[in-house]
Amino acid sequence: MRSLLISYCLLFNLSAQAQMFPHGEKFTRQDTLRGTITPERVWWDLQYYHLEVKVDPETKSLSGKNTVKYKVLDAQNRMQIDLQAPMRLTKAEQDGIELEIEHEGNAHFITLKSEQPLGKEKELSLAFSGTPVEAVRPPWDGGLTWKQDSNGLPFIANSNQGLGASIWWPNKDHMYDEPDQGVLISVTVPENLMDVSNGRLIKTDHDKSAKTKTYHWEVKNPINNYGVNINVGDYVHFGEKYKGEKGELDMDYYVLRENLSKAKKQFKDAPRLMEAFEHWFGPYPFYEDSYKLVEAPYLGMEHQSSVTYGNEYKNGYLGRDLSGSGWGLKFDFIIIHESGHEWFANNITYRDIADMWIHEGFTSYSENLFLDYFYGKEAGSAYTLGLRKGIANTDPIIGTYGVNQEGSGDMYNKGHNMLHMIRQIVNDDEKWRSILRGLNSEFYHKTVTTRQIENYISQKAGIDLKPVFDQFLRDIRIPIFSYFLQDGKLNYRWENVIMGFNMPVKIYVDGKEMHISPTQQWQAVENIQKNAKVTVDKDYYVGTMNVLGN
Repeated sequence: MRSLLISYCLLFNLSAQAQMFPHGEKFTRQDTLRGTITPERVWWDLQYYHLEVKVDPETKSLSGKNTVKYKVLDAQNRMQIDLQAPMRLTKAEQDGIELEIEHEGNAHFITLKSEQPLGKEKELSLAFSGTPVEAVRPPWDGGLTWKQDSNGLPFIANSNQGLGASIWWPNKDHMYDEPDQGVLISVTVPENLMDVSNGRLIKTDHDKSAKTKTYHWEVKNPINNYGVNINVGDYVHFGEKYKGEKGELDMDYYVLRENLSKAKKQFKDAPRLMEAFEHWFGPYPFYEDSYKLVEAPYLGMEHQSSVTYGNEYKNGYLGRDLSGSGWGLKFDFIIIHESGHEWFANNITYRDIADMWIHEGFTSYSENLFLDYFYGKEAGSAYTLGLRKGIANTDPIIGTYGVNQEGSGDMYNKGHNMLHMIRQIVNDDEKWRSILRGLNSEFYHKTVTTRQIENYISQKAGIDLKPVFDQFLRDIRIPIFSYFLQDGKLNYRWENVIMGFNMPVKIYVDGKEMHISPTQQWQAVENIQKNAKVTVDKDYYVGTMNVLGN
């Protein structure tokens, strides 16, 4: 773990940078159309999708239809649907009438001819086809992955959080609106393969003449669009029942035939994560849709009720401990991390990708809580502190709103460390647990802003944590606990911080624990030995500096 003792030189350089360090990117109209709740989106409330898609492994192409059910909130007639090139939106139809489509890059504007009565539910049929973008480095760059298993059979999956679901199917591609009544996903594949998607398999149709099978998967809960998932391969299935907080939960596992024996051993982490996360976060949010782990041809991702897995059946992250503490090898990183997203990403979902830290910061922190539950508080702490070496502090965690731009990669390790530190500030583990569970109850199946999350935590903690969130989410500087010993006093204050930063902190003076509330003004504690040793509790992500060196 790198030292957080900051030199005068570094302190000067960081302080010289602007507070709330701005993003310098330039954005286009396409960015705005993708990331804004446009007038062509706001007037209709998404209710349901029936996504029908045929997968052709030979041509690496997709074709199909998406039926969109929506409720009219305002009587408008121009609708935005998103589908990214090279996929093509070939037809739009409502009430038996083919509609005009105005194509503007990846946004497609459809003029509706039927009356749109306020409060009425309507349907729109969208036909599409094409060869979708192929992911080069999934899941980070997004798209479709087309691989083969060791027997030469196709092994195919999508992963598209950043780029968006419209990389392969037409939809309302903005996170603020989820289909309230769920999704039916009907996927047609060659007859020797299987598709595994979100929710529960309700039926399978076999077309012998076409030598295909169609798998129909039903999702009853709202689902974020990037979570809609297809996985195609030579799968075999096993499963178990888990007795959870809301009753019996079906836990199903789909893996390549060749990996069945390894999966039966490695996937024992799945019921363990349910035990730990239901303790910390509350009931698994999708009992109606079951829980699945599905082998995928890339590292893995948090597709709702269809968590994809590609960690090579190893503990850690592809066999490595990212923390360097040793504790990271006590669990399979992808099983724990991606499943943690069922609570933070799929249950509680950001409205704008600029607030992606809500997904990644909390879910990275869930790894700490998994270790805490099974191995103790010190194990979780050691793991968290080990991840600090991966924090860059070059850009803010929160991105730019309205243009589909996420913040920096520090949303993982820095967001994780911030939440771990807030637990110390709250200084009441049962209250902290109630806050985490309360978040998943208060915002159950909802899309949220970061301010909603911040305000909830502050309110329930009984502490104004706004300066803490502003410092760690919107600024790049590490707070410095600056102090000196003089005339029997410990003098201290915060430096390298935003205006009004007043985070309480736990320190040790000659081993004696003290809780203090520094500001940017010098304060003092009296009756301190001349050569006392002063340290800040290791669980606070801050630097220290003795300005006199005494």
